[in-house]
Amino acid sequence: MIAETVCSAVSAAGLGIAAITAYRKRFLAAARIAAYSLVPIGLVMTGAVQWMVHTAFSPVSWAGFGVLGCAWLLFMTTRAVERRGGGTRKERKAAKTAARGAAVAPAASAPSLGQGAPPAVRPGTRSGGADATDDFSDIEAILKKHGI
Repeated sequence: MIAETVCSAVSAAGLGIAAITAYRKRFLAAARIAAYSLVPIGLVMTGAVQWMVHTAFSPVSWAGFGVLGCAWLLFMTTRAVERRGGGTRKERKAAKTAARGAAVAPAASAPSLGQGAPPAVRPGTRSGGADATDDFSDIEAILKKHGI
């Protein structure tokens, strides 16, 4: 009963604000305000407010929401475990057996690319040897020149 009264008061106030806005020649804004202010009274007239009031104060409905939440949580947990684990127990066992059967022979452990060949050096890059100490001596000379 009080919810219907509050909704009616909110709608009446909104329509009053819409009328003032229309008086100021802002018809588009007035129409938008009127549309928003008619929503609460429309909810009262359809019975949605009465349903929400009965739902909000009913312990059985809250228990139902709790059960729905638990069901959703279980569903999402099982989906996450399924995605992470790789499927059912039979599928995991079959994958494990297939992995054992396709083991690599010990002779194939050496890399096949670049057998004994030195690694390729890009042009314009310096390798790590004596050039690195030359770089530091250049930096030291610059710092000494500036008195640092």
